[in-house]
Amino acid sequence: MSMIPPHPGLVAHRDPQSCTPSWVGRKVRLREIEPTDRRTLMRFDRESAHSGYAGVDGYRHWAAHRANHPRCGDDFQLAIETLHDRTLVGSMSTSQSEPGSGRFSYGIGIGPQHRRRGYAGDAINVLLAYMFWYRRYAKCEVGIYGCNVPSLALHGRLGFREEGRLRDPEFLCGGAQYLVLMGLTAHEYTARHRR
Repeated sequence: MSMIPPHPGLVAHRDPQSCTPSWVGRKVRLREIEPTDRRTLMRFDRESAHSGYAGVDGYRHWAAHRANHPRCGDDFQLAIETLHDRTLVGSMSTSQSEPGSGRFSYGIGIGPQHRRRGYAGDAINVLLAYMFWYRRYAKCEVGIYGCNVPSLALHGRLGFREEGRLRDPEFLCGGAQYLVLMGLTAHEYTARHRR
């Protein structure tokens, strides 16, 4: 499989004051979570809980509680901040990274007041470019609750395809919920970004 170099705005580079890479997109920068981020990320959790949105995607900004947690292979806990004014808008983490099988997954959370501004899509693209083009992973797999229509639509626009549904015993959105499994291969991602 031939890989094309990433868009100049999606270049991973080393931050001299950090032991993890810093990834830059068009709107956001992904960076290591700092202890000072905890308060903001926990506030995002409280605001999501009050709006009734927290349980929908099953994701909390749990990375706030894991600041200074040693990195394990290609599993990262990252803060998402705007390029414009370096405002912390959310967090994301990779998980289940298996270099041998070439598969990985991630979770993402954007603070309620920062949603619908393109930050999640940009952060996901930065992460995918890094994992596919630099780390040579072959496939990304995510699970999204069926009632989380905005996330399902976002992942569809990014090129993810539905691969199945699992019944989940959690009761969300007024009833038992199912988990939509979606996947995107490095080849599919590269083909979309070649255009």
